[in-house]
Amino acid sequence: MKAMDPSSQQAGRQAMQWAELLAQHTEAAGMLTRTYLTPTHQAAAAALTQWMEQSGLRVRRDNAGNVIGRYEAAPGCEHRPALVTGSHFDTVRNAGKYDGNLGIVLPLACIAQWHRAGKRFAFPIEVIGFAEEEGVRFKATLLGSRTVAGTFDPAVLENLDGEGISMRQAIRAAGLDPAGIAGDAWSPASVAAFVEVHIEQGPLLLNEGLPVGVVTAISGASRFMAEVRGLAGHAGTVPMHLRRDAAMAAAEIGLYIERRCGIKPGLVGTMGILEVVQGAANVVPGLASFSIDIRAEEDADRLAAVADVRAEIERIAARRQVSIDVRQTHEAASVPCAPRLQAALARAIERAGLAVRHLPSGAGHDAMAMAALGEVAMLFVRCGNGGISHHPDETMSTEDACIAAEVFSHLVEQFQP
Repeated sequence: MKAMDPSSQQAGRQAMQWAELLAQHTEAAGMLTRTYLTPTHQAAAAALTQWMEQSGLRVRRDNAGNVIGRYEAAPGCEHRPALVTGSHFDTVRNAGKYDGNLGIVLPLACIAQWHRAGKRFAFPIEVIGFAEEEGVRFKATLLGSRTVAGTFDPAVLENLDGEGISMRQAIRAAGLDPAGIAGDAWSPASVAAFVEVHIEQGPLLLNEGLPVGVVTAISGASRFMAEVRGLAGHAGTVPMHLRRDAAMAAAEIGLYIERRCGIKPGLVGTMGILEVVQGAANVVPGLASFSIDIRAEEDADRLAAVADVRAEIERIAARRQVSIDVRQTHEAASVPCAPRLQAALARAIERAGLAVRHLPSGAGHDAMAMAALGEVAMLFVRCGNGGISHHPDETMSTEDACIAAEVFSHLVEQFQP
């Protein structure tokens, strides 16, 4: 790698310090949990507001609770479309410090350096702290970015949290107006591009010894919940050939998903939930439920795998004499990253003296929703501990934060709207 600009080093260190401070805003002692519009979440929004203002941004909040900071363009360029960046500041339960948060504090730290130097660009920069992406509290995802993109579904305002509070009520309690969300949508003409910085949440960059990578596409996803109904019986008296075992049917389906989704790189399948309802050690299971999650960079690969899995489910049900009800819960198409933005990120990485690695994102991100407004791109940053994420052992190094700041700075400084 080439010698790093001192301002990038300062930005990387500042981003890591802010990530540590954000992690102090948690709802649960001894772990990081920050869900949508709780008092802790509001405190994190206040911290982001303060840092944005200190960094020379003009800050506003919309009715979804997004924290939006605008770094104004050079004189005469104020009305040009903005380069937009950001990520989410809500978390999963027992989360890591960098998922989402890095994509807010790292660009912000770069802007702080430009502000101190009196540097402005021929376009504005908007940094968005998306208020909600994970879907933990109200079981609806990407609320912040969908608000900005104009794709927010008002039906989810009636979703209830674990205490019976509706999203509508929570938004009002936070001093916001749910009726104003539709009017908070941005015009596509106001956005030159959206670039999200994010930890990889996987092991590829770590295993290849690379600090950053260029995302090619955000994988599409199909998710289902299924219920298997067999016939419960005594574990000691029902012969094996007469059993209608719901759990074994579910297990066989899980093994097929593993085989089918293992035949092509970039295609993955997961049975993340597998439950024997009212199970007991001495009872042949009569009822089981499970989830299916199938993702791929190419939609054709994903849809072919889904069709094969559903056909195999029917065959297994018939052979084992069980009934299986499959209900789709989520469907999202793959979102390709703009080739010109991929090329710009690649040039920024090469300018830093690093090898360029292109890779897909298997996880969903705010960039998926923001694609409704125009071109999107993502810069992945290496994470340690085997690439673990959504876990307190999620980690990244200050050195990699500095490198990411260098690359992001190169991108912005050479950006052509």
